[in-house]
Amino acid sequence: MILDKETARKTAELLLQIKAIKLDAQQGFKWASGWNSPIYCDNRIILSYPPIRNFVREHLARQIEQLYGKADVIAGVATGAIGIGMLVAEYLSLPFAYVRPEAKSHGRQNQIEGKIEEGQTVVVIEDLISTGNSSLNAVKALEDANVNIKGMLAIFSYGFDTATENFKKAGIELHTLSNYEYLLEVALKTNYINQAESDLLQSWRKDPANWKK
Repeated sequence: MILDKETARKTAELLLQIKAIKLDAQQGFKWASGWNSPIYCDNRIILSYPPIRNFVREHLARQIEQLYGKADVIAGVATGAIGIGMLVAEYLSLPFAYVRPEAKSHGRQNQIEGKIEEGQTVVVIEDLISTGNSSLNAVKALEDANVNIKGMLAIFSYGFDTATENFKKAGIELHTLSNYEYLLEVALKTNYINQAESDLLQSWRKDPANWKK
């Protein structure tokens, strides 16, 4: 869910500006899942641009305060949300932890890195939501640690129906600074893409698994 429309538009504008989101309706990109896609999002690059990372940090932090008040811990989903999650925790003067995709096979065999105690309230930070599976895997690890998850905030979401269903089934509230609809709106308005490319990008999201470049 988008909390603020102007923030959503500005976030999309900034992501396009630094090419954190790349659109290529002709050649496309291959995702780790094996899907071919006309869009690729790499929000890690935000960390290399101080004014933009500050914008993202502050708006995520403000939305956390608006939605949930004060949590006990901010948790980032590894690896993409470790950096921005730590910045949000610093802004809010809160402890930070991060969640690995799976427990380490050596040492202390932690999946959660950092101090989290049973019963504490946690807000989870993610950089990108596609199907939501990896994000909810982190949520499960936190739930297994018997903490109270208030919700999850992410920078960007593709808005897939499958993600909506996955979060609904898990009972986890998700808010994002921006999403696919606002991205296409801004990209078209600023001539980053033309109308034909916008139409193609709209059609891709209806059946992303079977799109061919």
